[in-house]
Amino acid sequence: MTRLFAAITLILSVALTILVTIACSVPIIIAGIIKLLLPIPIIWRSISVFADFMMYCWCEGLALLLKLNPHLKWDVEGLNDLSKKNWYLLICNHRSWADIVILCVLFRKHIPMNKYFLKQQLAWVPFMGLACWALDMPFMKRYSRGYLLSHPEQRGKDVETTRRSCEKFRSHPTTIVNFVEGSRFTQEKRLQTRSAFQNLLPPKAAGIAMALNVLGKQFDKLLNVTLCYPENAQSPFYDMLTGKMTRIVVRVSLVPIAEDLHGDYVNDKGFKRRFQQWLNAVWHEKDALLTSIKQ
Repeated sequence: MTRLFAAITLILSVALTILVTIACSVPIIIAGIIKLLLPIPIIWRSISVFADFMMYCWCEGLALLLKLNPHLKWDVEGLNDLSKKNWYLLICNHRSWADIVILCVLFRKHIPMNKYFLKQQLAWVPFMGLACWALDMPFMKRYSRGYLLSHPEQRGKDVETTRRSCEKFRSHPTTIVNFVEGSRFTQEKRLQTRSAFQNLLPPKAAGIAMALNVLGKQFDKLLNVTLCYPENAQSPFYDMLTGKMTRIVVRVSLVPIAEDLHGDYVNDKGFKRRFQQWLNAVWHEKDALLTSIKQ
């Protein structure tokens, strides 16, 4: 009986999520096409505001779906002193597809709409991919170390994509979200990367360093977000869809952006080393926090 209920819940959740996504993404896609055909600054700004509003509607739809789970408890700290009028750079650990849903739902009324650094493959997801393109979200193409050794001309392409995307966000308050690990955490990946952390993959610094360099002092604060699903660590997204998610723990800290975090990450080796050391220190604190939450 429990399995039958889970199966029915899964089907309904997926169907409703798809319907909400289509209903909100189609207007965004149409707006994006208009923006492409009419490259006029005032039209671009108006369409960006409209697209962000439709994304907010999508977040509201997801929030409503999560409320249908009577067993779900939120354990959240650190949402004070946030504003929709500010620019934020949000960094977060990455455990599951559920992370994107949680960040959208949790922050929808507190900060500007999230703009995610997305993998190139997501551009081909029906409706969602085109909507993310219309929202000016940067698509990042990942290359293996072996591929880069044989194709050195591809080095730095993600950095250039980051720079171009960040330039678009100057005109209106934005939250740029970067899952710094670059991939969802698994124990297998942790071993493959020889991670020095128990609960995290090694952080990749280039994306946020470039964002800080391009937008500079426009960022009011850095949002350091830690996500954890203590009772649903094995399959958070599946458990969310089947109504089995029981507790979501979120810790948010506002980090001042010091002057020494602005610099040329690509060409200044000294700055690159200092930035990586700073980010690794942040990651060690996050790792310790995750361990304490799980206990």
